Amino acid sequence: MQNIYDELPKLLEKDKRFFAEGKILKNSVTEAALKLDTALLELLLKNNQIKEHFFVQAAGSWFFDQDKFIKFINNKEFLPDSFTAFKNHIGLMDEMDYLKDSGNVVLAWPYKDCVLEGGQDKEDIKRNEIFYNETLAPDEIDRLFEPKVLTNFQKIDKTGEHKVEQITEQDNLIIKGNNLLALHSLKKKYRGKVKLIYIDPPYNTGNDGFKYNDSFNRSSWLTFMKNRLQIARDFLKDDGSIFISIDNNELAYLQVLMDDIFGKANRKNVITVKRSAISGAKVINPGVVNISEYLIVYSKNFVDWQVNRVLRKKGRDERYNNFVVNFNDKSEKWKFSSVLDAWANALRIDKQKIKKHFGETYEEELEKFYFNNANRIMQFVSLDDNAVADEVVKIKYKSKDDTSKVYHLKRDNGKADYYIFNGKAILFLSNRLTEIDGQKVFAEPITDIWDDVLPNDLHNEGGVKLKKGKKPEKLVQRIIELTTKEGDLVLDYHLGSGTTAAVAHKMGRRYIGIEQLDYDKDGCSIRLKNTIKGEQSGISKAVNWKGGGSFVYMELKQWNEQYIQAIQEAKTVKELTAIYKKMQAEAFFRYEIDLSKFEQKQFGQMTSDEQKKVLLECLDKNHLYVNYNEMEDATYKIPAEEKKINKQFYS
Repeated sequence: MQNIYDELPKLLEKDKRFFAEGKILKNSVTEAALKLDTALLELLLKNNQIKEHFFVQAAGSWFFDQDKFIKFINNKEFLPDSFTAFKNHIGLMDEMDYLKDSGNVVLAWPYKDCVLEGGQDKEDIKRNEIFYNETLAPDEIDRLFEPKVLTNFQKIDKTGEHKVEQITEQDNLIIKGNNLLALHSLKKKYRGKVKLIYIDPPYNTGNDGFKYNDSFNRSSWLTFMKNRLQIARDFLKDDGSIFISIDNNELAYLQVLMDDIFGKANRKNVITVKRSAISGAKVINPGVVNISEYLIVYSKNFVDWQVNRVLRKKGRDERYNNFVVNFNDKSEKWKFSSVLDAWANALRIDKQKIKKHFGETYEEELEKFYFNNANRIMQFVSLDDNAVADEVVKIKYKSKDDTSKVYHLKRDNGKADYYIFNGKAILFLSNRLTEIDGQKVFAEPITDIWDDVLPNDLHNEGGVKLKKGKKPEKLVQRIIELTTKEGDLVLDYHLGSGTTAAVAHKMGRRYIGIEQLDYDKDGCSIRLKNTIKGEQSGISKAVNWKGGGSFVYMELKQWNEQYIQAIQEAKTVKELTAIYKKMQAEAFFRYEIDLSKFEQKQFGQMTSDEQKKVLLECLDKNHLYVNYNEMEDATYKIPAEEKKINKQFYS
């Protein structure tokens, strides 16, 4: 047996997937074994002793004993470290497994039926893994999803911060705290009332803050998403929609997960979004340049689902190339010229010299002439054309004798009037322009390719400095415009720096935003304060935003969560020791932890990262925040005013 303890690590080191920073990645090996990874099996079969130990021979073939191998890999005696040894020392064991790990659960992926309750960490913190993100088995979540006590209320409007007396469904809400637990706290009050959910979750690229405390990275990400999407679906109205931003790394997996939760019939679209121009290092890199992200679109109920008609700006329609010279002639014997001739006459410049005259601004100036003379620029269309599908026009004017006269047909159905000349209809440009973002433009319906919502000047939107990867207001505006009307409720439980809330605010929608991270001066609350004051970045000018409105800020009442944050932020052993002493007085520990075996000397010999792991694993994750039904417990010292608001909110 000792030879296997020595030989197996040497063998696994040959596969880079299983080896990093001088250590074997136990969970990566376990995941590969669960998948019956071909490369792993071939590697194991190369060593006769290992082959005979973990494979069974029958009918001339070797069969992998998956359970035996996985138990061996995760045995405390295989590749022990100080953290594992200490964890085993203070945690109660049942033979080879922790009590929390025992139980028979059928998995489609590792941890599928568990709950990943932690949130993503700050994206600017670079470390190999984040320690506070654990999976809880089903029997451990008995009180996890109970509504939580809300605290630190503030109502913020143009005049400043105000005391909160009550919270109504008309209030916009910003909630700081674990988004999974916040969703469960809001479920009863807002079930079936949200018209749109838009989220921009961690993409699981390895560089986006989603680095969880195990190497089942995709499994953890899927569990993380599944836990939240299942409860989020309950918030949607029957005609509601959910949009999720994602890149190609997890696109396929997310679609399968969404098909499972929302139903394949409710998959409405996958929209390709151009996120950047082809420039800089992208040009140098070989192969296909990646400049796209995606929006996955699902409905709550495909029978009730409806969306609005949304148009986008397009290039000039070259068919509108005629100009009515004497538009105001009462005789209705109009004269026509080309648009370029009319422009040249207006400029008093030879038509052939206009391009040279304007140089690089030629197209811009020509477009100005088009829009300034839209009521005189037109195109001729056959009366048989689909653009003129009016039987009255065809019958009354198709065989007129006087082909030199313009006939005017007044219409009583609210549409543009028709002018008929020489057996053809005249379509004026002024009747074909559409107002988008406050400007009259040529327009066309949006498609499933959005290449006109690039993050230009994104870093200054909202009056805060945004990090790379945040979404432009114009993108969120289009999503909201497509799926909602004024007064509808929008939910974003990965609020980040507050783009969704800011855009919803400017567009007259109600909103709920949930965010766990503390962005300090660049946070969503600061951004929304700027929005209320009337800041003019993003879509402000397009929607004629002048400021106003309000929102209510509140937090989930922390308990064990406060120690988690303190542990994560600690820099020295001295700080961690002080935190542990405070935890002994106030924190809730896991039931299987035997604190009498917590030896300070042995604890002090561990690295600070290992010490953090131990302290975090000691905490009971069912007590991250204070449950509403325990609000009267004197332990939590909740003020009477906060109790009153909580009772009003949850009633």
